[in-house]
Amino acid sequence: MNIQVLKSKIHRATITEANLDYMGSITIDEELMEAANMIEGEKVSIYNITNGERFSTYVITGQRGSGVIGLNGAAARKVMVNDLIIIISYASMDFEEAKTFKPTIVFPNENNQL
Repeated sequence: MNIQVLKSKIHRATITEANLDYMGSITIDEELMEAANMIEGEKVSIYNITNGERFSTYVITGQRGSGVIGLNGAAARKVMVNDLIIIISYASMDFEEAKTFKPTIVFPNENNQL
């Protein structure tokens, strides 16, 4: 039996951009992506601490070291610049493997830097 478990989490990132005129996705600073063990195209859940919105999208790579956390397309309507969010990805794995799996959790500062 496989179950879904927390794989990666960026906790309390700050929205720096909301771009309505874009195809969609979340842009994440490449340093944060690497630290959180996330890859471009990966499905993520976004939990907006500021307003309670919850939705899913996929990751695109942002400029390394920029601190960018930008919601694009329709998702841009669910955030405002300076909102605090949690970005989570999940993995499907065997139940026994999941018992010992350790997720990667990143806590960026107010400028989305490590």
